[in-house]
Amino acid sequence: MAVRHFLDLSDAGGNAIAAMIDDAITRKVARASWPKGQPDADAPLAGRVLGMVFEKSSTRTRVSFDIAMRQLGGSAIVLDAGTTQLGRGESVADTARVLSRMADAIMVRTDDHAKIEEMARYASVPVINGLTDRSHPCQIVADLLTMIEHKKPLPGLEVAWLGDGNNVLHSILEAAALMKFNVRVATPAGYEPEAEFVELARAAGCTVTLTQDAGAAAAGADVLVTDTWVSMGQADSAEKLAAMQPYRVDAALMAQAKPEAIFLHCLPAHVGDEVSEEVFEGPQSVVFDEAENRIHAQKSVLLWCFGLIG
Repeated sequence: MAVRHFLDLSDAGGNAIAAMIDDAITRKVARASWPKGQPDADAPLAGRVLGMVFEKSSTRTRVSFDIAMRQLGGSAIVLDAGTTQLGRGESVADTARVLSRMADAIMVRTDDHAKIEEMARYASVPVINGLTDRSHPCQIVADLLTMIEHKKPLPGLEVAWLGDGNNVLHSILEAAALMKFNVRVATPAGYEPEAEFVELARAAGCTVTLTQDAGAAAAGADVLVTDTWVSMGQADSAEKLAAMQPYRVDAALMAQAKPEAIFLHCLPAHVGDEVSEEVFEGPQSVVFDEAENRIHAQKSVLLWCFGLIG
């Protein structure tokens, strides 16, 4: 079987994403109340090692992949760019070939998407995108899982995005194409998502609305999603922050969505900027369910990469 890389959601496809979510729900329920580090009953990745390469800071990705491997019966090793030869000029290609001899899979969290594509090109084991400036597919598997857990069936769902047209939004649009839901995108002029992802979703029959009106995007939505206005590695631009102010998810904006709508944020949050404290701490916020679900999502991604799902 060809090596399964997970660089974007389309590498797996809609049927596999659905299978991942089903498996994640089953495993999560089966181990409810267990110690976090106790392996699942079947320990399907016993003896397997995940090499995790970090060129960007991380909390949820680092911990969730580590715990995911423990729960699947395997283990993980962390490589920070600043303390490895990759950070001193060793090529991505050579790093990929070395890690393929020493680990069973590689997870990379970096900036330029071309780096992870190069890693996958030279690796002989699965390579997983833990985040790039282009996309964040593992986060979106967790988000889809969270929506379903909160009684939001995906086909036909109305998802509203408020703020910056960033990597997380790109993966939401890719997910929309695969899982057949609609996306209303409200961004300031000049901060729209890449046209490639908009056209991908539209070509799959999804309705993608691009607007500068936050209220129009939120009106009647099932899910409201936002992210930090200034992504990792970007300059903290006063001009950008000023442009983003009308897109803060506050109680008034949340009230325009459906009464049973939920609020998602991949974290870390800057409460008071992209989201008000009232919404972030309110009953419609499921951000900590979403954060926990990174573990269960990573487990299903790993199992798919090893050919045990889909």
